[in-house]
Amino acid sequence: MTELRQKLIKEIRLRGYTASTERAYLAAVKGLVRHYGKSPEQITRDEIERYLLHIRDERGFAFGTCNQIVNALLFFYKHTLQDPERMAAIPLRKSRKHLPEVLSREEVIQLINAPDNLKHRVLLLTTYSAGLRVSEVVTLKVSNIDSKRGLIRVEQGKGYKDRYTVLSEKLLEELRTYYKAYRPKTYLFPRRQSDKPLDISTASRIYRAAKKKAGITRGKGIHTLRHCFASHLLESGSDIHIIQRLLGHRQLATTLVYLHVSKKNLMQVKSPLDFAVTEPGGRPQ
Repeated sequence: MTELRQKLIKEIRLRGYTASTERAYLAAVKGLVRHYGKSPEQITRDEIERYLLHIRDERGFAFGTCNQIVNALLFFYKHTLQDPERMAAIPLRKSRKHLPEVLSREEVIQLINAPDNLKHRVLLLTTYSAGLRVSEVVTLKVSNIDSKRGLIRVEQGKGYKDRYTVLSEKLLEELRTYYKAYRPKTYLFPRRQSDKPLDISTASRIYRAAKKKAGITRGKGIHTLRHCFASHLLESGSDIHIIQRLLGHRQLATTLVYLHVSKKNLMQVKSPLDFAVTEPGGRPQ
């Protein structure tokens, strides 16, 4: 498998895929090989199909994980083994649409203020106040903070695109306090005793610990803070197109989902029951 592994890595890198995609694709192929205990060249189409049913129905893999494994195997058999027919017509699972969970402003402040560690608190504050993805906040550089123009430059975000997002005046004050205490060099939130960016898993643990300490049960992952940023801006009257640019969404439809969770938009709507003619006792006629 070593030679095939190296060939798979080369094919992935030639297409400019991210390091996380590379790890996921390697893990997917390794999982298939480990399941049958033989080379992927010897695994039949029927065996691949049974393996996909096994991870879905018996092991209970999440929808997104199953689709990622299918994509990885499609890529492997098409580009590495030059055998696309082995995976031909194996479908992806149909997408399930879930509305993002959004915390209230009060809950967000409680969560951000929960950590005793200044670095942890400022990391959460930066994520929320600028609407950043976790991959963007951990790779944020000191030089990306443009205090004169009140902007944060996001370099090579999702889709390898640069963009600017808002720099809160309150965040800037906190960042100055944080900088004096930690003196980060390249990355704003480096690892301990290193100038390398913080691991995404570490940032996620910081969020979960803060949520637990604040006694908040909603908002599964740190991405919740990005959802809160968008929803709270919408509730404050910000233009949906501006929010789209700040978030770095390619399509407006992706941003429009926040219309479905915005408290302002929902609370402005009255139930038809409120317009119904009622009897003196308050019962609808």
